[in-house]
Amino acid sequence: MMTGSVETATLGNGCFWCTEAVFQQVEGVQRVVSGYAGGHVRQPTYHQVCDGDTDHAEVVQVTFDPQVISYREILEIFFATHDPTTLNRQGNDVGTQYRSVIFYHSPAQREVAEQVIAELTREQLYPGPIVTQVAPAAEFWPAEGYHQNYYRENPQQGYCAVVISPKLAKFRAKFASRLKTS
Repeated sequence: MMTGSVETATLGNGCFWCTEAVFQQVEGVQRVVSGYAGGHVRQPTYHQVCDGDTDHAEVVQVTFDPQVISYREILEIFFATHDPTTLNRQGNDVGTQYRSVIFYHSPAQREVAEQVIAELTREQLYPGPIVTQVAPAAEFWPAEGYHQNYYRENPQQGYCAVVISPKLAKFRAKFASRLKTS
């Protein structure tokens, strides 16, 4: 449903293939683009980012309708689908490009991100402290074409079958009410 009002969230929580696959299924999300943000190299390539020399994080840029799903709900999904206590790591993916990061696009987004982190910290839902970086939106560089819609186009690929499919199953069970119906 288009209401004319859209908002953007830029989030990194490990491999962008996983994050993209999750948010593509969320009601109110209109577009998800995998890419890179937070580094110092213009138009970085996947290989440059993987080398760890660019300071970029693998991120997704999520365009959503805030009248259907709020930014807070986007962040609740973000935190529920990765481990925000591991510095520069998600599972076997290790390096600064896999850091947990929220690039906020407005003071209101920053405030919500900080509130959610404070609430999660108080609730002690995780075994350690949350290390998610909250930073102003950095220039976003879309990833190469073969990274877009990766899970949709490669569900039988090894990483997709072993890592993404189980993560999606857990996500769907926990957020069934937030899933797209079509």
